[in-house]
Amino acid sequence: MSDLPADPPPSVRDARSADAPGIAEVHVASWRAAYAGQLPDRFLRKLSVGERTRSWRSRIAARRADETVLVAVRGERIVGFASGGPTRDKEDDRRRVGEVYAVYLLPDEWGRGGGSILLRHTTSALAAAGFEDASLWVLETNTRARGFYEHEGWLHDGATKQERFGERVTEVRYRRSLALRSTG
Repeated sequence: MSDLPADPPPSVRDARSADAPGIAEVHVASWRAAYAGQLPDRFLRKLSVGERTRSWRSRIAARRADETVLVAVRGERIVGFASGGPTRDKEDDRRRVGEVYAVYLLPDEWGRGGGSILLRHTTSALAAAGFEDASLWVLETNTRARGFYEHEGWLHDGATKQERFGERVTEVRYRRSLALRSTG
């Protein structure tokens, strides 16, 4: 065991358009590492930082007041991002239920606290936007992410859906109340 102090957690701030390339790098690297063996290799190889940069630049520019895009920064480097907004689930009330759309970190940041910080900031932003509850979707086979969300107090509500990422995969939904959430 080392006597060196642990690295401080990354700082979190609202994303700016200029952050799109860094977010895209995290997006592609994290998907390739997290979903290896869960999504087809061909699909993961085709992910493009350039395409993701254009997509994130557009999403950040078009962000509404009830949507959030955050970045986790260590020094000058973007090491993670998260986003959220109104639920995309048709059976839920979009005024009452928010959704965490994404929480991703560079693989070398996994287990260092950045995911918890991003998730807390995202749920706090959703609560500040007036949402009472939040949901998120995760691959059924992604035991690492499911364990993380469960550790953070999220509960699988029994809902599932099929998505296509080169092949059909099952996602499961988690929920939690946003009452008393803070960035603390």
